[in-house]
Amino acid sequence: MSEFREMRRKRQQLTDADSIAVLQKATSGTLALLGDNDYPYAVPISYVYDNGKLYFHSAMAGHKVDAIRRCNKASFCVIEQDDVRPEKYTTYFRSVIAFGRIEIVEDEAEKRTIMHLMGNRFNPNHDDALQKELESGLAHMLAIRMDIEHLTGKEAIELVRQRGGN
Repeated sequence: MSEFREMRRKRQQLTDADSIAVLQKATSGTLALLGDNDYPYAVPISYVYDNGKLYFHSAMAGHKVDAIRRCNKASFCVIEQDDVRPEKYTTYFRSVIAFGRIEIVEDEAEKRTIMHLMGNRFNPNHDDALQKELESGLAHMLAIRMDIEHLTGKEAIELVRQRGGN
């Protein structure tokens, strides 16, 4: 038995490929961690998806960093579509949730690789500027990696029907 629940409404479940496509398209989501006094801590954050991993960057200290150091389990939610249809009392949504283990990257080579991925994702084709930014700021930021253990995506039943699904 998996430690992760199966989706109850399977007809609305996205394929793994569609879920990954959502992660590749979007640029931000909400990272959920176990925060202070065991309260959930959810923070909106930019990210990069690459080969089954999510990458983030952060300041050197703060609530997020403390939570990651305390507990390495996390989830990350991305909403690709959120089309409210008031006349139908529904929302045409499409979203993905990733579950996995998260850690602060200590290896300098891996950290540099992650920051290159992020820089190229958000400011492509500016290698010289990225290199300057990394030279001046790399020592003052953290790179964070989340290894995805379970990925699930879901969309509104109306979107399934539009595509010819049940």
